[in-house]
Amino acid sequence: MIRVDKGEIGMKSVQEQLRLMEFGVDTLLPKEEFVEKLTKAVKEDRPLIVKLGLDPTAPDIHLGHTVVLRKLKVFQDLGHQIVIVIGDFTARIGDPTGKSVTRPPLDEETVVKNAATYKEQIFRILDPNKTQIRYNSEWLSKLSFADVLKLAGKYTVARMLERDDFHKRFTEGRSIGVHEFMYPLMQGYDSVALHADVEFGGTDQTFNLLVGRHLQEEYGQKPQTIITMPLLEGLDGVQKMSKSLGNYIGIDEAPTEMYGKAMSIPDELMMRYYMLVTDVPIEEQEALAEGLKNQTIHPRDAKMRLAYTIVRLYHGEEKAKEAQEQFIRVFQKKALPIDIPDYKVDDLSAPIYIPQLLTDAGVTKSNSEARRSIKAGAFKINGEKCQEETVQLAADMVLQVGKRKFIKIK
Repeated sequence: MIRVDKGEIGMKSVQEQLRLMEFGVDTLLPKEEFVEKLTKAVKEDRPLIVKLGLDPTAPDIHLGHTVVLRKLKVFQDLGHQIVIVIGDFTARIGDPTGKSVTRPPLDEETVVKNAATYKEQIFRILDPNKTQIRYNSEWLSKLSFADVLKLAGKYTVARMLERDDFHKRFTEGRSIGVHEFMYPLMQGYDSVALHADVEFGGTDQTFNLLVGRHLQEEYGQKPQTIITMPLLEGLDGVQKMSKSLGNYIGIDEAPTEMYGKAMSIPDELMMRYYMLVTDVPIEEQEALAEGLKNQTIHPRDAKMRLAYTIVRLYHGEEKAKEAQEQFIRVFQKKALPIDIPDYKVDDLSAPIYIPQLLTDAGVTKSNSEARRSIKAGAFKINGEKCQEETVQLAADMVLQVGKRKFIKIK
């Protein structure tokens, strides 16, 4: 169990806190119990223990990963105790959610390396001085074999097979390791060890979160409330944001790149992004939505504020302002950016094969990508479209691919 300090939980009423906490949430289960917990917390000025478990299996960082962290920040700002559980022990088994085969376990070195990346991501949003980071090896590694058998006896195989991926693999005759049944039990036991009041997770984690509720009751505790957040669509407006699909905004990307990507968010998803990945107050979001609906606010202006806000959150006000000014200069006034990187060409006396140059300069990933860009009319020299693959270049020419990639020939 963790120690929590009294704070200023009662500074906002239950109704005020609930409105902030519910905004943008996919599932709050069961709501009645949550309201009861929150009411007691406010009355006793005792923070709720709010848990998020992370298995350090894939250290990639983009806006889609920040959705749940943004909501945790709301709880933290209201004075509640956030506990991040790094699943260094469970990662050695691996949660097979959505998979048709057993996921290979991670070695300790990989777990430690990935955990460090996750902590870096977490503290870009949460206050490190008010966030507890715990590793579930603290309690799971201390369980005796008798303890493990006792834990296993608190759940049935029949109920475990209700989990979608287990059920599918069982009915298709695919193998399921006995150790995989232990994963939901271990994640659930994390809640027992922490006496969690609330657990966050993705919609794909609902089964595991419910196991936590069950085990808390089995161990004589008040069961935790479950909160799941929606998945964030990527820049294509259809698929879930993913690095592999290339439809993402990385939180470590350069401010101008981040701003430019945010300006390509589909109009119909603007308010969803405001809700899930920004800190803009609810009242202001509601006013924006109303303004867009009655056409008193131009979608471009709303999107520029969204892009500015996203950059501000991860790079600060000054960089956000610079990124916005550059966007206006390049895309609204058709000027060129002021910080175009130089690219040195040793010999400008003969025509140059542009696809190879663009690839060598890192503007495109391959010659074939460069050729496609040229054919599609996305390649420009000094602002003029060029569809020739071999061109005579000169010093100080500005080559451009798409809207955001520039180099100056030297």
